[in-house]
Amino acid sequence: MGSSLPLCSFYDLKFNNGRVKNQENIDLNIKSGSLDNYEKKLDAIENGSFPPSKEVADFEQAIELTGYGKFHYLLLVVCGFVSTSEEMDVICMSFILPSAQCDLKLNTSSKGWLNSIIFIGMMAGAYIWGSLADALGRRKVLIVISFMNALCIVASTFAQSYGVFMFFRFLNGAALGGSGPVIWSYFAEFQPKNKRGSMLSSMAAFWTLGNLFVATLAWIIIPLDIGYRSSWFLYNSWRIFLAICSIPSVLVAVFLFFLPESPKFLLTRNDHKKALEVFKQIYATNTGNDPEMYPVKTLVTKSNAVEHDSSKKKSFKSMATDVGQNTKMIFMPPILKYTWISIVINLSFHIGYYGLMMWFPELFNRFDEFARAHNGSEQALVCEVTEFVVKTGSHSHVDLCSDKIESGVFLESFITVAAAIPSNIFAVLGMDTLGRKFFLVFSTMASGICAVGLSLITNKRQNLVVSAIFSSAISCGNAALDCLITEIFPTNLRATGMAISMVAARLGGIIGNIVIAALLDLYCPLPTYIVAVLLIGGGLLCLLLPNTTREPLT
Repeated sequence: MGSSLPLCSFYDLKFNNGRVKNQENIDLNIKSGSLDNYEKKLDAIENGSFPPSKEVADFEQAIELTGYGKFHYLLLVVCGFVSTSEEMDVICMSFILPSAQCDLKLNTSSKGWLNSIIFIGMMAGAYIWGSLADALGRRKVLIVISFMNALCIVASTFAQSYGVFMFFRFLNGAALGGSGPVIWSYFAEFQPKNKRGSMLSSMAAFWTLGNLFVATLAWIIIPLDIGYRSSWFLYNSWRIFLAICSIPSVLVAVFLFFLPESPKFLLTRNDHKKALEVFKQIYATNTGNDPEMYPVKTLVTKSNAVEHDSSKKKSFKSMATDVGQNTKMIFMPPILKYTWISIVINLSFHIGYYGLMMWFPELFNRFDEFARAHNGSEQALVCEVTEFVVKTGSHSHVDLCSDKIESGVFLESFITVAAAIPSNIFAVLGMDTLGRKFFLVFSTMASGICAVGLSLITNKRQNLVVSAIFSSAISCGNAALDCLITEIFPTNLRATGMAISMVAARLGGIIGNIVIAALLDLYCPLPTYIVAVLLIGGGLLCLLLPNTTREPLT
């Protein structure tokens, strides 16, 4: 009794209770009267209630002891710009469509497919990249994705036909599909639990920044008469605009070379040595102290860590086995319930989000065309405006095609996306206090009401007001949804779970764009009512998910 256990093998502990994974023999210097008392102290270390010693720590304790500062804010900027580049690549098509409709001979249906093809590619890429990120690591996959994304965007600018342009947009989507699930997993796995909600919301705000960048660039570049024209080749302003949108992808790929792998991921792969080096690097960057002054010397992992020899390169067969196993576990209890709920929420939310957001510039342009034709004096419902444009306006015959866009259209689009800034700030400040579910339910209710309101507007000004409110409301819901879905999956399955959720989100984008395109011209105002029901229903469904606010990552 009262003896010391000076040299304890973690192999022995694993044999006794199967919770703590392989470590070298280490003197824990814990006084104990029995192995039972010793294990109780290990339980205290794992659940964060063992205060005196800092040398032995689990992930949550280790990341807290690194401090919070320069490293995390630099990480926010780099990861945020991954989100910025993703949103720029997706939403830029909504600004290109009115300008490219003559070059590529587009009608409403082909515009819908052009909006959707990137989501089809993202569906194909999300699962593959997400699964690879759980097998190989987040950082490596993100670097490959970013370079591939930039290359595909630039290649698409040289396409001279609708089919070729669609092909490169699909490849663009296939690369882009992995950035969402992987970057959210990567960023979340550097955050302490008391900061995670606000920082994930801050990263979500970079989506709004992407929208603002796109709207500003489109406003500056697309109206210009610049580029190269010949009898067989055309490279005009909207192509230059698209090429410039690829720059953030190149920049983030370079920046990611200087960031470490996720320490949480390394711990789940049982690579304690590398994980500890990452914690030391974070500590040194945040505090300015020598890395060796970092107090933690030993990391504790729980039973979801997998045996893995990091010194060996994984074969293709081994990677495929990991991918298959991760996918199987996502669709098994107890995670199965969360998987299906996240799929349904993402599907319904993004049908509404992309179904309307990507058509706002087109609607602004249609209202502008209607106002010019009627000397700006006549008011009309959105369905009457659409009927005029399709039957007697610029969409009625290919010979009447016009790629001229008034500057007011770009200004209205800019105001719409800028309206999301206040709500993003609100989400950052309140995500860890009011909670993820509050923001998601509030957002979907408000944006659903706005969707119905779109069917009742009678002029450009009302269209702008309702569109701006919709953009503001749905953006904070998007931040809450990203936080919630990131946190409900365990670390070893997080990127795969996020990827499957993102596949549902991209399917929602496809359905939203194609259905809105078809119904807008044929059965207006039915699309607005469909969007409203899906948004409100999907938002309420989140109440079935567990509360993850200020909770440790599993």
